[in-house]
Amino acid sequence: MISDFFQLATHGVQGLHPYQPGKPIEELERKYGIKNIIKLASNENPLGPNPLVLKAIQASLPKITRYPDGNAFELKKVLAQKHSISPDMITLGNGSNDVLELITRVFVSPTQSVIFSKHAFIVYFMVTQAIGAKAIITQTKQWGHDLTAMQAAIREDTRLIFIANPNNPTGTWLDKTSLKRFLDAVPKSVIVTVDEAYFEYASDNLDYPNTLKWLNNYPNLIVTRSFSKAYGLSGLRVGYSISHPNIANLLNRLRQPFNVNSLALAAATVAIADDDYLEKSIALNRAGMQQLTDAFNHKKLSYIPSLGNFVSVNVGKGAKVYELLLRQGIITRPLGGGYGMPQYLRVSIGLPEENEMFLQALDKVLN
Repeated sequence: MISDFFQLATHGVQGLHPYQPGKPIEELERKYGIKNIIKLASNENPLGPNPLVLKAIQASLPKITRYPDGNAFELKKVLAQKHSISPDMITLGNGSNDVLELITRVFVSPTQSVIFSKHAFIVYFMVTQAIGAKAIITQTKQWGHDLTAMQAAIREDTRLIFIANPNNPTGTWLDKTSLKRFLDAVPKSVIVTVDEAYFEYASDNLDYPNTLKWLNNYPNLIVTRSFSKAYGLSGLRVGYSISHPNIANLLNRLRQPFNVNSLALAAATVAIADDDYLEKSIALNRAGMQQLTDAFNHKKLSYIPSLGNFVSVNVGKGAKVYELLLRQGIITRPLGGGYGMPQYLRVSIGLPEENEMFLQALDKVLN
């Protein structure tokens, strides 16, 4: 007799659905037999691999029979130099998602609550639900975080607040003054995690905060960053958090041994020091964002201003337009379902010619 394994799972896991990533190119090729597909679905860097990173990976290949450095000494050293911090403030993850889950598991029990915004990164809900904690989802303000609502939502049992800045999938952001005022108001017993996966794309905005500079004043603050976006290492999965050393110590107690592989460590160590590649990535994104938003303005399509490497555009029936674009060989991201934005598509910034092909396909679909 086969057991009802669903009933054996924890209540939190029973309420989850698998994360739905952007559709892989290979899947679309299999389904429709389409070639030369353009993927603008997963906020990946369109610039292509960093040659210095490829060289570092090549040099590391003979060592893949050995476990990686579990403490990631070299990567932590260059991160500490880059950010002018102590290495004992760093926690590494298999992507920043890994660190977000670590934070939740370390600080939140099933009897406590986690606050995050509607239309925010769906992983916040997933990690909260998985441990059986209470998710308090606040309403948005112009598609972005409403800090007043988030502050009002704090309860005695609240242990963690997630804030994405810029936010995925809306691209909205919080300015220095607003975020600092919020941190001042949050009880010191509540951990505030500011998810800055898109920091590099936003950092040239004068009102955008660099929260790493605030860590000395807010010991309950955790900042997470990623190598998956501007540094172009999505396929290798490297993320990290920076926090008070006592918080980092707790996170590292739960962190899985060798959670970042040796090739990823080698790649990230080189990538963080290559300002030329980073500047090219940011410049390409800035130009691509202008290309898309100019076209949306011309087509009279409303969109949400974004500081990320993506923009969410109102196309009416998002799921239908998404499917029709797939048949044109263009992969975007519909925002119905877990994100609650059924009229919108999120479009990653691609190369100029990729953006143009998307815009041409969108014209055909909408007409």
